[in-house]
Amino acid sequence: MNIQNPDALKPGEARTPGQSTKDIILRDPKAAPVPLVTEQYEFLGSEDIPFDRYTSREFFDLEMKKLWPKVWQWVCREEHIPEPGDHMVYEIGDYSFIITRTDSGEVKAYYNSCLHRGTQLRPGAEEEGYALSGNDFRCPFHAWTWNMDGTLKDLPCDWDFPHLDKEKLCLPEAKVGLWGGFVFINMDHDAKPLEEYLEVLPEHFKHFFPLDRRYVEVHLRRTLPCNWKAGLEAFLEAYHVRETHMGGDPIGNAQTNAQYDIFGDNVNRFVHTIGYLAPKWPEPETEEDIANSMAARIMAAQKNREKLGEKYGVDLTNYSESEMLDSIEYFVFPNMFIFPGITLPMIYRFRPAGTDVDTCWFDLMFLRPLKEGEEHPEPPRVVKLGVNETYDTVPNMDKPLAAVYEQDTSNLERQQRGFKASAKKAESLANYQEARIRQVHITLDKYLKA
Repeated sequence: MNIQNPDALKPGEARTPGQSTKDIILRDPKAAPVPLVTEQYEFLGSEDIPFDRYTSREFFDLEMKKLWPKVWQWVCREEHIPEPGDHMVYEIGDYSFIITRTDSGEVKAYYNSCLHRGTQLRPGAEEEGYALSGNDFRCPFHAWTWNMDGTLKDLPCDWDFPHLDKEKLCLPEAKVGLWGGFVFINMDHDAKPLEEYLEVLPEHFKHFFPLDRRYVEVHLRRTLPCNWKAGLEAFLEAYHVRETHMGGDPIGNAQTNAQYDIFGDNVNRFVHTIGYLAPKWPEPETEEDIANSMAARIMAAQKNREKLGEKYGVDLTNYSESEMLDSIEYFVFPNMFIFPGITLPMIYRFRPAGTDVDTCWFDLMFLRPLKEGEEHPEPPRVVKLGVNETYDTVPNMDKPLAAVYEQDTSNLERQQRGFKASAKKAESLANYQEARIRQVHITLDKYLKA
C-alpha cells in the first residue's frame, strides 16, 4: 500500500495514497503481460511551460520548418491501400503526400506536387484521408503523368523540353516505414530507422494482441479549436478525470493512481486502472476494501471477455484483467497514441489543421481484433466532424465513450483562449501526473534547437 509523507520526498517521488496501478495489476488472477508491470519514471524538472508555444505564429512556423520534416508520423493503415494503385493523400501543414502501393506491393510516399509547375497531382483538402485508386498520377493542369512507381509516364509536347532528362523526372519521395499495420513517413532521408525511433514499442507490443491483426471499426476526424499540442496533452494525463469526467466527485483514488512511464525521447505511457473502486481517501483502505474492489474488477473483466469474444468471434479467455479493462495508453512523439488493450483499442492522432495555430485535427480510430484467418475488411470512410459536431453521430461509435470524448475535448477552446488571456503567461505542471506533457516539450526542443 502506498502511504507516504510528502514532505520527506524528493521532487517527482510523491504518489497518491492507497493501491498503486502496479499493486492492483499484480493482484489480478490472470497474469498481465510483463510490460504492464514494468515501471520507468524519471523526474524531468518543474519549470513552467510558456503559453506562447501554443499561440505564437513564429513558434508554429518553426515547428513546420524543424519538427515535422524530421519526425516519423503515421499516415494510414496498410489496409487503406491493400492493392496496387490504391493511394491516400496525407497532409501536415503545407506539406502534402500521396501514399500508394505499387505493382510490386511496395508502399511509397510521393510529394504531392507536379514537377512541371507545382500543381497538386491529387486534391489535398478534398481528398485528404480518403482511400482512392487509379493507374497513374496525372496533373490536371498540363497532363504530365507518372506511373504508380513514381517514374514519368507521359510528358506532353516533350519536344519542347530538350533540356530535361525524362529518366530523372521521377516523383520525389519521403522515407516510408511499416510497423503494426501502420504506414509511417519521414521527410528526412537521414532519419534513424522507424523501429529504432519507436524505442521500446516493438518489444512491448509483442506481448499484446497484434496490431496488424486488427481492423478499423470506426474512424473519425474532428476539428478542435485549440493548438495541436494542447489537444494531445489533454489525453496525456488522468489528473483531469475527477473534474472533467466526474464533475468534482471523486471515486476513490482511481483518478489519481495512474502510472506514468518515460521510456525515452519518443515513447511514454500511462496505465490507468478501471473497475477498482477504492474508498474515498484519506480514509484508510482495509484488506476487506481491497478484496471487494478486486472482486468487482475481476467480474467486470470476465463480462468483457464474454461480450467481446462473442461479438468479434475471438477467444479472449487468457487475456488479463488489465487488457480487458484498463486504459493502457502509449504515446509516440510527436502525435500518436496507441492503446493495446482489447476493450479500449483506440488510436489517436493530433496535427495542425492546415496552417492555423489555433485549430487541430483529432483522428480517432477503434482497432478491433480479427478472427483467426480472417482478412482485413475494407476500412470505413473517415467521418469528418466540425468543431460543433458530436462524436455520437459517427456510425458504430460507442455511445458511452462518445460522451467521454465530448467531456475530454470540452475544455480545449476555453484553454486556448485562456492561454492568450493569461497574465501569468505559462503553465505549471505536476511532477508525476503531467510528466508526459513535459517530455513532449523536452523532445520538441531537441528538434527546434537542432
